[in-house]
This record gives sequence, C-alpha cells and structure tokens, in this order.
Amino acid sequence: MPQPIEVLLAAGAEALQEARWADAQAAFSGALDVAETGDALLGLADATWWLGDLPASVACRERAFKLFSDAGDAFQAAYAALALTFDYGKQYGNPSAAAGWLAQAARLVEAHGLEPLRGWLVFGTAFNADDPVEAEALAREAHALGLRNGDRDLELCALSQVGVSLVEQGRVAEGVRCLDESMAVALGAAGRPDTVVFTSCMMMTSCTRCAEFTRAVQWVRATTAFSEKYGCPFLYAECRILYGEVLLATGDWRQAEAELTVGLEMTRGTVPALHRLAVAGLAQLWLAQGRMEQADRLVSGLGEHAETAAVLARIHLQCGRAGAAASILRRRLATVGEHRLESGALLELLGDAELADGRIAEAGELGRQLADLGAAAGCELLRARGERLAGRASAAAGDPAGARRHFDTALVAFARLEMRHEAARTHYLLAESLREEEPDVAVAEARAALAAFEELGAGSDADLAASLLRHLGVKAGRTGPRSETVLTKREAQVLTLLGEGLSNPEIAARLHLSRKTVEHHVAHVLAKLGLRGRAEAAAEAVRRLGAGSAAK
Repeated sequence: MPQPIEVLLAAGAEALQEARWADAQAAFSGALDVAETGDALLGLADATWWLGDLPASVACRERAFKLFSDAGDAFQAAYAALALTFDYGKQYGNPSAAAGWLAQAARLVEAHGLEPLRGWLVFGTAFNADDPVEAEALAREAHALGLRNGDRDLELCALSQVGVSLVEQGRVAEGVRCLDESMAVALGAAGRPDTVVFTSCMMMTSCTRCAEFTRAVQWVRATTAFSEKYGCPFLYAECRILYGEVLLATGDWRQAEAELTVGLEMTRGTVPALHRLAVAGLAQLWLAQGRMEQADRLVSGLGEHAETAAVLARIHLQCGRAGAAASILRRRLATVGEHRLESGALLELLGDAELADGRIAEAGELGRQLADLGAAAGCELLRARGERLAGRASAAAGDPAGARRHFDTALVAFARLEMRHEAARTHYLLAESLREEEPDVAVAEARAALAAFEELGAGSDADLAASLLRHLGVKAGRTGPRSETVLTKREAQVLTLLGEGLSNPEIAARLHLSRKTVEHHVAHVLAKLGLRGRAEAAAEAVRRLGAGSAAK
C-alpha cells in the first residue's frame, strides 16, 4: 500500500537533514508519484543537487516555482526564483537567465511585502552585479540585514560576496580576509551545508583569480571532514573547473587534467561559457606539456571569447604570429580594462608579443605598469608577472644586470605562490640572460629549470633547458616525466567499452561499478590520452583494437 504523501515528505526532509541524499531522492520521488507538489519538487531539487545531477535539480525548482505561483504562494515562489538566480549564475554561467529570475523574485518580494526574503534579494542583486564596487556595497547591505535578522546563512554568503568583490577590485588582502572568515564560520557548523558549498565556490573563484593557490589548497584540505559527511563542496561545474586550474598552477598536472576533463564533460552542450573555461584550462595545460597540436585542435572553432582569449593568443605566439596575438589581447584588454586582476596574464602576453615584434621599450613599459599595479593592489602574482616581463625587456635591451634583478624578484614571488611551472620558466629566462656574462650561474639556473620541467612533464620547456645546458658545455639529456601516462587495467576496460558505444550507466552495470566511479574513469581516460570527448575515445579504442589485431 502506498505511503501517504505527508509520510514521504517527512521522510525526505529527515533524509536531507542527515545527508542521506539517495534516500531523500527516493522519498521525494515517491511523494511526487502520489501528487506533484511544490514541497516535494524543492526537496527533490535539493537531493539531486547533492547527488550531482544539477540539470535535474534546476528542472525541479522551475516546476516548483510554477506550482507555487499557480497556487498563489508568493513566498515559496520567490524563494524558488532566488534559488534559480544562483543556479543559473553559478551552475550555468548564464547571467541573463539569472537576472530574469532575480527580477521575478524582486517583483514578488515588493508586491507582497516579503520582508524575510529582502536580505536574500539584496544579496542576489550583489551576486548579479557587473561592477565590483556596486557588488561590494550591496553585499555589505545584505550582510547587515543578515546580522539584524539573525540569518547566519545570509550573513556568511554575503560576507563571501564582499570578499569576492574586493578581490575583483584588486583589494586582495581585504578580500581574502572576508573569504577566510566566511569559510571558517561556515565549516564550523554555523551554516547550512549549501552555505558551505557557496562559500567554498566563492573562495575557489577568488583564489584562482588572485593566485592565492596555497590558500585554496589549504581550504580544500579543511573541507575533508565536510566532504566525508555531505559530499564534495565543489558541486558547481565552475568550481570544479577552477579547482583544476589551481592544480594546474601548483603543479599537480595529472589531477588537474582529470578535473578539467570532468568539467569539460559536465558542461558540454549545456553551459557554453563554462565549457569554454574548461577548454581554455585544458588547452593551457597541454601547451605547457608541449602538446601544441592537441591544444590547437581543442580550441579550434570556439571563437574569441573572454574565456579563450589568453590561450588563443598564446597559441598564436607559439606559432610565430605575434601580430595576431596582440590583436586578440588588445581587444580583450579594452573590454576588461588594464586595472583588473584578469588583465595580468593578458598584459604579460601582450608584452611577449611586443618583444617578438622587436618593440622592447613598449614591452618594458608594460612590465613596469603590471608590476606597479600588483604593488598597488597587494597582488603578488601581478607583480611577479610584471617583474618577469620587465626582466625579459632588460635582457633584450642588453642589460643583464637589470634583467637579473627583475627575474630574481619574480622568482621569489612565483616560488612563494607555489606556481612551479612559472618559477621554472623564470629560472630558464634568468639562465638565458646570464649565459654570456655569468655562465656558472646560468648553468645552475638552467639545471633548476630542467629538473622542474622534467618533474612537471613540460616537454618543450625541458627541451629548451637541456639545449641551453649543452650550449653552456654541460651534458644534459632528457629523462622524460617521472610518471608515464599509461592507462590502468580498469581504465583500459572503460576505454574498450567506450569503443562499443556504451553509456556511463551501461559501463557501470557491465563492470559492477557506481556511475560516479565510471565518470571519473572516463575523465581520466580522456585526460591521459588527450581526447576531446567520447567520440574520440571510441575511435581510439577501435584504433587500438585494430593495432592489436594487426600485431597478432
């Protein structure tokens, strides 16, 4: 005999409270089998969100909004609209849809005097604001409302938004203090689990932008106990991709490739902006590994967008097309401005393009501008990029002593930031600048660069460092990366089944694994083999099968 809907709703609510997501999903699904209600849909939305089925979660919230609206329940309709604002903003990277749902929530709050939701409405407006100064002011207002009303979750989410807004303004030290505070209090069981997810995602976003990679890694470690109870706090595709970028910057390239590939698959065909972000991150990794052709194929056809501008420019530079790179970079800088954190990598790349065209003075000026911006903003990454560019300009102008001063400053900063590849590149540039005047120092710097490049698997850079050492009279052969990218036995099985055209659920059933485990195996296979999707994986499986048959 079917259970009454009230019993199922209560069971679902209890399961959510205890982080039994699958049980909650079953209970709310059962309730919906009895009758479609807004409460059951919102409960199912929460359960499927934690289980990683983000599209299903959004669909449930949209259906719940319609039911509440039709029933004249303005409060619950406004609540659902606010939730959808953040879904579309963080999950889908769709600011237009986010703004639309925010406008609907505002209309309901104003028309019905829904004062308990006003703080969340102000917070949603801050979250959607394009101007970081405006966003900061609104977030502070929401934070004050949270304090006044005793709404700890609003208080913490708004504080994290204050932090993000400050970082975007270049006020990094102030911003990360707010982010640290919101994370610490949220993880200390003062906030709801979804508040931890939001603050974690905001922390990851900001730490990636301002190169606070060590801080990001420390907070990831701090979420271990939370993850064991509730699941990974980096639920949104954006956070997953940005986590991959943190791993890329700090030198864990194998795991970075896996995370970025999962992000690529999560957003394929659904979230264009985030998909481009994942593509750009993966292409940056492949360029660093010397996999130019694969990186070029990956970004081909995407067009020039905010997420892809830097990697497209880098590909043009590596192919000797400095003018094309400069055009892309100037267009992007005209849009974002030269005094935002995002402009750091763009300005350094523009300086590289100027140097490639022989415009040494212009490159040197860009380096000084970038270093000054970093010093004023308290952003070590901007300063490091500026000092390195100034060092390259000094070296090109025949001033090895000046180049050394700049490179030394940049090297200390990159090492402190734990950006291993950038530090190794700076070692190499320092060695290049001293090859004639101080060959002994050049040998030591080139050796340090080669060791780091080999450890990371930066093949092309390692070739350059080995060549420089040979020019300096030192025997230096390549040893290759220490960890070869071979498939495990299970990954090979997954590749074979991909070749048979099986879906993830079908592979899970065939190998008696969970769907989540299969998802990770597929991501690792794609990452290790440098494949762009399941179609290429299937083709690779067929090719390997054919090669094996031919060998017999």
